[in-house]
Amino acid sequence: MTAEILHLWINGQRVPSQGSRMGDVFNPASGEVIRRVPLADRNDIDAAVAAARAAFPAWRETTPLRRARILTRFRELMEQHRDELAQLASEEHGKTLVDAAGSVQRGIEVIEFASGVPHLLKGEQAEDVGRGVDSHSLLQPVGVCAGITPFNFPAMVPLWMFPVAIACGNTFVLKPSEKVPSCSLRMAELFKEAGLPDGVFNVVPGDKEAVDTLLNHPDVGAISFVGSTPVAKHIYETAARNGKRVQALGGAKNHAVVMPDADMDFTADALIGAAYGSAGERCMAISTVVAVGEAGDALLPLLKDKAAQIGVGRGDTADTGMGPVISATHRDRIVSLIDSGVAQGADLVLDGRGIAVPGGEHGFFVGPTLFDRVTPDMDIYREEIFGPVLIVLRAENYEAAVKLINANPYGNGTAIFTGSGHRARRFENEIEVGMVGVNVPIPVPMAFFSFGGWKASLLGDLHMHGMEGVYFYTRTKVVTSRWPAPAERTGSTLAMPTLG
Repeated sequence: MTAEILHLWINGQRVPSQGSRMGDVFNPASGEVIRRVPLADRNDIDAAVAAARAAFPAWRETTPLRRARILTRFRELMEQHRDELAQLASEEHGKTLVDAAGSVQRGIEVIEFASGVPHLLKGEQAEDVGRGVDSHSLLQPVGVCAGITPFNFPAMVPLWMFPVAIACGNTFVLKPSEKVPSCSLRMAELFKEAGLPDGVFNVVPGDKEAVDTLLNHPDVGAISFVGSTPVAKHIYETAARNGKRVQALGGAKNHAVVMPDADMDFTADALIGAAYGSAGERCMAISTVVAVGEAGDALLPLLKDKAAQIGVGRGDTADTGMGPVISATHRDRIVSLIDSGVAQGADLVLDGRGIAVPGGEHGFFVGPTLFDRVTPDMDIYREEIFGPVLIVLRAENYEAAVKLINANPYGNGTAIFTGSGHRARRFENEIEVGMVGVNVPIPVPMAFFSFGGWKASLLGDLHMHGMEGVYFYTRTKVVTSRWPAPAERTGSTLAMPTLG
């Protein structure tokens, strides 16, 4: 099989890289190279940013209503091509087709939210803040914005960024993961078909050279990032040092507290989906269960039985519940962490190492893995595994569970399973985490709310999409005006005006 050769997308057209470096795009289920993608170099990034900068004045002057109509058409095209995009995501990431289609749909919802931009960009107004003095605020675009996105959601995570930025009047340069470039490149084609002017949206797959060029580029005004916390820290520090706006979403260790009064069968089903969906390669995956009191003994047999029944295989096969992980390197890292859990004394209830998948002998597979009696000092608790490994810790009571979660350096997402409304309300208020579920295992907010965590899970001040996304991609300008009649002119004064 000959690997397809991809191109960059700059100024509304496919273009080859000005450099010579290429990256292999694998099908994780087979281990074969299915595509080759150019790794954008400094000259490519300069060309993409120059195209975005040149397109910005006219796009900024395009009315919000006209922008909304283009976004609406883009949403329609995305819905028409949803299955195609899901196929691309499944081929390059390995996730099942149904999971991929669901993630594309969640991204489409952000386009739908951004299509309301004429309303979203309305500022505030106050009449007579002083006698004869009015004030109003304007939300104006930043300029050229850039997004740096991870491998785990080839369509959804980029869609958290560029539709909102572009709706607000900015132009955009997207640097998707070189492991999963095809969805982003295809979305660029669909956006152009929707009527987006050339240069407003550019796609440049690449590695660290592309990232650092964007971070240091003087014409880039804002950077959005989703990935690991160490990289998020580098993104934040470098971009902020260069005077850019930054929202950098980092890693996670998402906990679910299970109280003894929870519906155990319902809870087990929810946790299986949250832990093993997308092979655990979700920033919102529940990787850690904190079982309170007698809940652990009731829950463990259910988790073991349900996890053991998950069909592991190619993502495009109907009876597959869970596909491979992204690469051989990542598979080996997950296996090494499972090894460390065993060595450090955790109870390995279900072992996914060495799983045999018919037809996937060269694929990057790890089976569902379940640990019990994990303690906070173990590597499998301290590190984000980002794979199909669910760990269970025991807590004596609710207070101990909350204390454990709040002591963790991450604060991305969490959930509680309980039949008590009083306890759930306490949890909402006491937990130091950005996104909270109550009997909901993956509390990813809808597009009209904002997505993001606390503590080491976020570097920056504003979350993605929702109104925080609008505020991130706009600058607020406040106008104070007075139109005095000739009789009201009183001459000069050096005193501070009070306007009252």
